[in-house]
Amino acid sequence: MMSFRDPIDKRSPARCIRDRDYSARAQANAGSEPRDPFWWSAVLAMRAAFAARPGAKLISVPLDGGSLSVSADGGWRASTPLPDDVAVQLDLYLPYCLSHPRGLAVAHIGQSLDGRIATENGDSRWITGEADLLHCHRMRALADAVLVGARTVRADDPQLTVRRCAGDNPYRVVIDPELSLTGRHGIFRDRAAPTLVVATREEHGDRQGEAHGCEILGVPRVGGTLDVSAIRTAPGDRGLSVVFVEGGGITISHFLEAGCLNRLQITVAPIIIGSGRPGVAFPGDRALDRALRPRVRRFDLGGDTLFDCDFDE
Repeated sequence: MMSFRDPIDKRSPARCIRDRDYSARAQANAGSEPRDPFWWSAVLAMRAAFAARPGAKLISVPLDGGSLSVSADGGWRASTPLPDDVAVQLDLYLPYCLSHPRGLAVAHIGQSLDGRIATENGDSRWITGEADLLHCHRMRALADAVLVGARTVRADDPQLTVRRCAGDNPYRVVIDPELSLTGRHGIFRDRAAPTLVVATREEHGDRQGEAHGCEILGVPRVGGTLDVSAIRTAPGDRGLSVVFVEGGGITISHFLEAGCLNRLQITVAPIIIGSGRPGVAFPGDRALDRALRPRVRRFDLGGDTLFDCDFDE
C-alpha cells in the first residue's frame, strides 16, 4: 500500500504529530555521528529537480528503496508505506520544494507563549529548542537566499549557513540601509556563501565589492524606510526565487505588514518570559477586523509547536 498526501490546500489545517529529534547535538549525546534521516536526501533531490524543471507537472525521486512522487500542486505519493512521523515531515517540507514562478518569501520566528522573541536586554539564545534550530537549517537548505536585518547581525553575529543538515549554503542578504555594519561580523569575513547588502539607493546605489567585499543592492526609500516590496523582489532579479526571512522581528513585521510574505512560520516554545521584545508587531491601534487570518498547519518540533501560516489565496 502506498503512502499518499493530497495537495496542501486540501488537507486538514490541524494535523499535529510529534517530530523526532534528529538534531546533531541529540545524536552526539546518544553516542552516534550526526546524520540526516533517510527522507531528507529525497527532499533535497525534489527541491533540485523542481528548480531544474520549473514547468514539470510530476517529479519522482528515489526514497528508501522505492520512490517519492510530487505533483506541481503539492500532492505527494510514496511507492512504499512510510511511518507517520516521516509522512508528517514530508508534509512540512515538500511545499517548499515546488516551483514558484513568482517567487516565494517565507519567514520564521521562534517565540515564547507570550509572544516574546527576546528579553528586554536582547537575550534570545535559545527560546526554542534543538528541533526548531534544526528546522531553521533545513529551511536554509531549501532556500536560495536567507535574509536578515542589520540589528540581527549586530546582536547575534549569525553565520546563516547550513550546518545541522545536508544542503548547500544559500546566499545571505543583509538589510543595512546606511551601511552601518562593520567588517568584524562573520558573514563579511568567512566567505562561506555569497553575501549581498541592501542599502538606500539614493545614497549608495548598486555597487560591487564596496561593503566589506559584498555587492550592494540599492533600494529606494518609501516614507522614510526602505521599500519592502523592492527588497522582496531584488533577490529574484538575481535568480534567487525562494527567500527565507530569518529575522529579526522588526524586519519580519515590515514584510508581513507590506503583504510581502507568502508564508510565516511561528515556532512557540512552552515558556513565559513576561516582558521583552515582541515577535510580530504592527504600528498603531489596529481594529480586530484587520487581523490577518492565514490558513495554518501545526507541527510538533520536540517540545515546541510550529504554526505554518499560508497567506497565499
